[in-house]
Amino acid sequence: MTDKPQSGELFGIPYNFARPSLGRMLSAYWQPGKGMLVEKPFGIGYTLNLANWRSWIVLGIAAGLFYQQQGSADSVDDEVGEEPVEVIVDD
Repeated sequence: MTDKPQSGELFGIPYNFARPSLGRMLSAYWQPGKGMLVEKPFGIGYTLNLANWRSWIVLGIAAGLFYQQQGSADSVDDEVGEEPVEVIVDD
């Protein structure tokens, strides 16, 4: 049988299924001098480069949106169930 390649590109998207080492995992997320997106140390696609300031803005926006969603979900739960609902069905 032929061995399948453990890393490469498919339709322009990188993949890497080689067993990751701790050093490769840590260095993959901190690459000064590279762009905002870098190849994942394991798996398919890209990940954020935490050495780039734009990545921190993306993380901040995502955290803000998550916080806002959790707050709105809590307020909806408080409003539901306060009053009974009357349903009228016409024949």
